[in-house]
Amino acid sequence: MGNVQLREVAFARSGDKGNTVNIGLFAARPEWYEVFVREVTPERVKEHFRGLVEGEVERYLMPNIHAMNFVLRGALAGGGSTSIRMDNLGKCFGSNLLRMEIEAGEA
Repeated sequence: MGNVQLREVAFARSGDKGNTVNIGLFAARPEWYEVFVREVTPERVKEHFRGLVEGEVERYLMPNIHAMNFVLRGALAGGGSTSIRMDNLGKCFGSNLLRMEIEAGEA
């Protein structure tokens, strides 16, 4: 199958609290979950958001619902009222993550 963008095989939901962004990534079909575990690593997510995320990226796996949760620290240049970014909220990060390309393999 080659490379696919996550938007073709996943759903995402994101938000923020202070300077931290939270992204939930959900496999559209259960068989995609193991591909996500292999391909959507904290390191790759941090690289995908290079220039935006200054802190650590943590990943929490939720295999029972074919999902994972990412916590991106230092992601909003100080957060809501202190950031001078045009978009200083975490709501757009989920859509941005869905633009990441992954190797689909045989999925």
